[in-house]
This record gives sequence, structure tokens and C-alpha cells, in this order.
Amino acid sequence: MYPELREERIHGTKEFPFSCYHLHDMPAFFQIPVHWHPEVEIIYVRSGSLKIIIEGEEYEAAGGSVFFVNPGELHFMGSAIPGVDYHTLLFPLEFISFQTDDLLETEFLLPLRNHELLLHHNLSHEKSCPDIISLIREILSVRQLPNTLSGHFRLRILLLSLLQKIAACGTINPMGSKRNDPMQREILTYLQYNYTDPLRLETLAEQFHLSEKYLSRYFKQHFHLTLTQYLMHLRLTHACHLLESTSLPVTEVALQSGFPNVSHFIRCFHRTYQMSPLQYRKQLPYQ
Repeated sequence: MYPELREERIHGTKEFPFSCYHLHDMPAFFQIPVHWHPEVEIIYVRSGSLKIIIEGEEYEAAGGSVFFVNPGELHFMGSAIPGVDYHTLLFPLEFISFQTDDLLETEFLLPLRNHELLLHHNLSHEKSCPDIISLIREILSVRQLPNTLSGHFRLRILLLSLLQKIAACGTINPMGSKRNDPMQREILTYLQYNYTDPLRLETLAEQFHLSEKYLSRYFKQHFHLTLTQYLMHLRLTHACHLLESTSLPVTEVALQSGFPNVSHFIRCFHRTYQMSPLQYRKQLPYQ
């Protein structure tokens, strides 16, 4: 496992580590670049078309599709077509664990957490898919209720029921599963450590003893972005984190995120988020 590739975003809170995200009215060519996190992720596409890549396996998800991402798996989502509408559920397996050495823990939750057990990614064609979607919708409904003890009970019961349905679709032998080649993870690790530096394709090619032409083709093939686009994603993600979690001035946020000057940072930020960094900070819920 490569902890350096872990997604920086925090899902939920320490007391309630469960998150639902609803992405809709997305523009054409939106992308969530390759990343991983220790939580399981369940993706439910309501309408439109979504490209999903999990550990090198590529899927085209239409409306009514459901996908499962095991803990720690590299995955990507994006669409060249505008208007995709989808939900994601994320939670650590500890959230539904009873912290005992019972059969559920030793034979299912622990092996799944330790990557000794993998569940199938594409659940869209399973007979139980309608039941899985029904549970997802109920979870989304329960999540909107006030934060109460009864709500927590109901949510955990639903999540356990959902995982039981997904597990019944079958498992994958980790030894026989398709995994990305080590160089992909090594490149991502290097970028995660060095994205605040003025990196160029030439620098990365020298680091990995590759030609610039080969590396450019390899990067686009495996990460579905150019090096420049991927670095921009890392830098802007870090900038958002600093804007959310600190009171640093915008100039300092720009420098700490790898931008050579604040003007360039503001232009790039506005182009991506359709607002300035200060506007982004002001619209945060706790501001």
C-alpha cells in the first residue's frame, strides 16, 4: 500500500465517518483523477454516462449502474458527456464493525480491510442490483434525517444489509486480480511528494529513466490526464484544503500549493471553480 497516494479529503468526521456525495449537472470532460482512500466506496449512477476505472479495469456506467471500490484500490471517474448524475457512499469498515472476534469480523470485515478479500466491482448486472439500489436510496434518505441515536442505528443496519447483498454477488481472489503495474504507483507517489516543486515532463522522465515521449504517452494512458493537468489537480486540491483549514493569505496559499505567483493561482482557481479563492473561502459553511 502507498499511503502517499491517499486522497487528502476527509470523509465525514471522526465521530461519524460516513459521507454521501451527490454529483450532478457535471460539465463535459469532468474528471476525478486516480486516487485511493481506506474507506469502501459505493457508486450509484442515476442517469447519464460515467467512466469508472478501478485498478486498471475500465467500465462505462449508465443510469442504474452500481459499482463497489474495495479499500485502498486506485480508481478514477470522469465523463466526456455533460449531465451525469451519481451518488457515492464512503465509510470505513470500522464504522460497522462490532470490534469483536466474531465470524463477521474475522471472515469478512478484517480480510476486506486487509486486502485479503475483494468484492466484485461491477454489480450492475447482478440479480440483486435492484435490491442494492433500493438500499442505497434508503441510506440516502436516512442520511438526511437529524443526527439522532435512532438514525445511527438505522444507518448501520442498512449499511450492513447493503454489504451483505454486495458480498453475496461473489468475491475475487486477490492473487488473481488485475493490479496496476508498480510504476504507476511509483509515479503517483513521486508527484505527491513533489507537486509543489516546478516539475516538468523532462524532470519526471529523468527520475524514472524514461524518454519524454514514452512517459507522456504512458501518463496519458494510465492517468487519463497530461502531467500538467494532473499537477494542476494536486495543487488546486491542496489549495482548497488550505483555504478550508487555515486563515493563510491567498498569496501564501498559492506558494504552499506550488504556484509560482498569486496571479497565476487566481486565474487557474477561477477557471476550475468559477470563483476566486477568497470567494471560495467566504462560501464555506463555517465562515
